[in-house]
Amino acid sequence: MAMSSGMAVFCRLTGRSLGAVLGHGRGKSLTARRWYITASSGNNVQFKLDERTAHSSLDLFKKETGVIYRMLGVDPSLVQDTPLRFRDWAVVLADTPIESGRHYWEITVKKSHEFRVGVADESTSRDECVGTNSTSWVFAFVQRKWFAMIMGKQVPVPLVGKPDRVGLLLDYEAGRLSLVDTQKNEVVHTIKTQFRSAVCPAFALWDGELLTHSGLEIPAGLQ
Repeated sequence: MAMSSGMAVFCRLTGRSLGAVLGHGRGKSLTARRWYITASSGNNVQFKLDERTAHSSLDLFKKETGVIYRMLGVDPSLVQDTPLRFRDWAVVLADTPIESGRHYWEITVKKSHEFRVGVADESTSRDECVGTNSTSWVFAFVQRKWFAMIMGKQVPVPLVGKPDRVGLLLDYEAGRLSLVDTQKNEVVHTIKTQFRSAVCPAFALWDGELLTHSGLEIPAGLQ
């Protein structure tokens, strides 16, 4: 069923919350190309969020390490339209692709009840939300529950309650992305896949704010 012009504008302004809108984007792929200056091939990846990829409802702060959701955001007509920017979904990517190694970063969650954290191919489609296609792998928090998401399929994750801070552990060669309970210093759930190209830390947000902490050592208990 075709979306009305009014609803289309609203979705673009609000970043199309998954809690209210189901289904995939139009499926247009971004032409694969290296559009970052550097790539991480060792450990202890350090990154900032890339404003060029951010949906217009997302504002970056604290030197591009944090992101806050704003209901109306910025008028899309006032935001530079580039192939890198997510158009329909409130998503932003980090500025450093990862192509090898084991890496760990954490996310502080403030006043958010619906968000996703994970990784995505640097050329993932800007017309789809992370977690709904074969080029992104995320952990989603919605309606006070956690899910692992690949190609739109949701697998419940047994992490109870609303988090204040979580960790992500990426093992590129092993094809493993793990959600980490930072209080217990243990892996809660692992997504297993095969990465075929460089991936970037990815974030989707429909309320509140997220603050990223990168450049961290992998905790001893997770080595």
